[in-house]
Amino acid sequence: MKNFALIGAAGYIAPRHMQAIKDTGHQLVAAYDPNDSVGIIDSHFPEADFFTEFERFDRHVDKLRRHNHSHRLDYISICSPNYLHDSHMRFALRSGTDAICEKPLVLNPWNIDGLKEIERDSGHKVSTILQLRVHPAIIALREQVQRGKHDKKYEVDLTYITSRGHWYLQSWKGDAKKSGGIATNIGVHFFDMLHFIFGELQDNVVHYSSETKAAGYLEYEHARARWFLSVDVEDVPDEQRAAGQRTYRSITVDGKEIEFSGGFTDLHTRSYQEILAGRGYGLEANRTAITTVATIRNAQPLGLQGDYHPFLNRDSIGV
Repeated sequence: MKNFALIGAAGYIAPRHMQAIKDTGHQLVAAYDPNDSVGIIDSHFPEADFFTEFERFDRHVDKLRRHNHSHRLDYISICSPNYLHDSHMRFALRSGTDAICEKPLVLNPWNIDGLKEIERDSGHKVSTILQLRVHPAIIALREQVQRGKHDKKYEVDLTYITSRGHWYLQSWKGDAKKSGGIATNIGVHFFDMLHFIFGELQDNVVHYSSETKAAGYLEYEHARARWFLSVDVEDVPDEQRAAGQRTYRSITVDGKEIEFSGGFTDLHTRSYQEILAGRGYGLEANRTAITTVATIRNAQPLGLQGDYHPFLNRDSIGV
């Protein structure tokens, strides 16, 4: 049985990590979050030690390591705000543990290089949650592409609208310096999925970018992909919004909808199973997606010209 600690226990995604640790037969022995709204721990690991001050958490982790305690950590799982991932992975490696980090791994590709140096120095490893890579429908599509003609380019439209209330822009998620912006915060795993399925990235064009939505065009070895991401409920299509839906997700390949709305509930558990079996995705697997979102963040949008996503229109951008 492996011992885990969790950084960011009060966050939205933390319960999936707790469930994955439990599902794989291991134990959470310590957790940290400056916010103490962590009653969810009782549903998974009520005996876990909990800290609201990082210094005390650090001291506890170090004590377990130095005393070779039965609860000495094997892994630290990281669910903290995006801009802290880099620091918390460094902490995990220097504490003599492996790290499992949520998306996005880091905000900029050069951070990956520094982490690789610490991996070499420490002898420990970072694994990442690239959950769509273990989704059966995505794996099947990738295999289909690999069996197809070498020079074929698929026409892809990616649309993801996940409505958020007024709180979103007031939180760290609305601060691009902390979240990386909309494309990083809600899009990075989709961009990783496109790279995973369709090969190396060849072109990256941004048509629009704001606090609440972004759109652009990506070209891969085997795909031309238009993308649209939004947290604005007004972007949900009228029919779905009339039915009370606040989220809309669609991926079409050559005009055919790819159905992958199911099978999401256990993707973190599957990811943990792969990591624990030595088949997880490491630092370098993230480079293309992180480079993609960093480029989007720093790009000068072109506006309504070129091959832009059909959801991007004058109404959607308020002109």
